[in-house]
Amino acid sequence: MRRPGGWWRVKSTPEKVETYTRWSFHFFGVIEILALGVTAYGRTGVGLATALCLLVTAHAAVCMLVSARALDWTRGRRPQPVRQMWALVVVSAVVSTTAVVIAERGPSGEVETAAGSVYGGVLCYAAGVITLGVRGWRRRVAVVGAFAVGAGLLTFPLEMPLLASVVLAGLVMVTGGFLAATSIFSLWLLNAVYALDDAKETRVRLAVAEERLRFGRDLHDVMGRNLAVIALKSELAVQLSRRGRPEAVEQMIEVQRIAQESQREVRDVVRGYREAALEVELAGARGVLSAAGIVSEVTGETAGLPAEVQSALGWVVREATTNVLRHGDAKKVAVTVRMSEERVVLTVENDGVAETTGDGLPGGPGGPGRAGGTGGSGLSGLRERLSAVDGTLEAGPVGRGVFRLTAEVPLPAAAAGAALGVAS
Repeated sequence: MRRPGGWWRVKSTPEKVETYTRWSFHFFGVIEILALGVTAYGRTGVGLATALCLLVTAHAAVCMLVSARALDWTRGRRPQPVRQMWALVVVSAVVSTTAVVIAERGPSGEVETAAGSVYGGVLCYAAGVITLGVRGWRRRVAVVGAFAVGAGLLTFPLEMPLLASVVLAGLVMVTGGFLAATSIFSLWLLNAVYALDDAKETRVRLAVAEERLRFGRDLHDVMGRNLAVIALKSELAVQLSRRGRPEAVEQMIEVQRIAQESQREVRDVVRGYREAALEVELAGARGVLSAAGIVSEVTGETAGLPAEVQSALGWVVREATTNVLRHGDAKKVAVTVRMSEERVVLTVENDGVAETTGDGLPGGPGGPGRAGGTGGSGLSGLRERLSAVDGTLEAGPVGRGVFRLTAEVPLPAAAAGAALGVAS
């Protein structure tokens, strides 16, 4: 069963920012209802106040709809909400006109104040929301300016002085412009967060691609020359064989030797590609986490450990780092290496954990245990590597939002003594 608040913790950082931005726009509608609709009850009778409150509530609901659709349009999930924006213009005009009628024909006094607040307020909110659905600063300025001009023109039935109309239009221009700027900045911030997250994913993919290129380059260097020699000697052996020369056998023996040598060199390249040195992996993890804005703390000594132990623990560090970068929301990662007379213990602990995936590793949808597209085999794969050196692996949450992965590998007496001697 998902813990309370789990729906929030499973979200990635961009998704959290988007949720916050979306509900901020909805909160603007709630503020509109409270500031313009509810306050009318203290200024006029219950009947007129209820009418004004209902008008404001309807206008706020349309504003919420337009802001949500505009946000989806900005993220490329929906077409531009042109109809919804025109509907907001119509609703704003209807509410403003109704407020003008109430202020002109209703009882004088505080009714005019309440209706005037609704009149100017809905135009300001509408101007700020509609700018979410257009691109370009000129169009956005034009939208705010159109609402300001409309606010001034609608005051003529009230026979307001020209100066008062200009002041009201200026207030709509300033307030609507402020709301528009706030909304646009929120969208810019959201897009920037998504862009940074995409850049992080791109950096991970580039690192994988670079490693594949290195592997391919090494294979080319190893096999290119040998294959060319094999082809030449094979052609020479064919020509000698056709002429009945005994040297053909010697050439084929040489081809066999070169082929066996190539096979051995390929194995060495693959073995070097698959092995992971612990010290190198720790340095790489520190650099990658720092580049991703995650505080990393690495403590302990690794010198003197057997090569097979370093390779197994290096894979643990590599997988854990990849999981944090791809699926976690960590702010701090601590890696500790402790050695005793009998075993070496590697601990990787990070915060920002939301849920635990089916294979026991922390993360959001897909789970860090699925690093590298292994479909949940991350933890089992590490256990297989550690089992080759009689090691064990434990993983699980140790507190609120904290996940710990612990790998233990026993050390032979000679290796333990050498490692402890280097560490001391």
